[in-house]
Amino acid sequence: MVMQSWIYKCLVVFLLAIAGCASVSQFDQHAYVQVTSLKVDALNVMSSATDSYAQHEAEVRAINTMLDRAYEYERNRPNNTITLQLWDKLRDTNGHLYGGFVRRWRNEGTLRPAFVRESGKQVGESFDIIAQLESKKIKPKQIPK
Repeated sequence: MVMQSWIYKCLVVFLLAIAGCASVSQFDQHAYVQVTSLKVDALNVMSSATDSYAQHEAEVRAINTMLDRAYEYERNRPNNTITLQLWDKLRDTNGHLYGGFVRRWRNEGTLRPAFVRESGKQVGESFDIIAQLESKKIKPKQIPK
């Protein structure tokens, strides 16, 4: 778990470094609000993973739909490759972030509290990285006319 966290952090630093060199989309308040709101909602549902997945399936499905909407919004913004790569990592059902967590919860039925806590930290950090990337994008008022 520690090695995976280290690898993930290295990947994020690499992607953010590339973002500094690449052209990225402008700041978008709606995208920022989406990612920060989704963080809260996703972490809330994840904290229920010590209960049966079946009890929270509708909540998980609702969060997944909101994630899909946010992803589609981001996918249609120009010059947004880095952000999309971060969303892909977060949503990946074969990975170790939100998508993988939900898959594991569904498959195992319930998860141990320590795993839920640690996973919540990693998923929260992932949402924070996306939000920080968005907040550091050029604001329309900063573009010279």
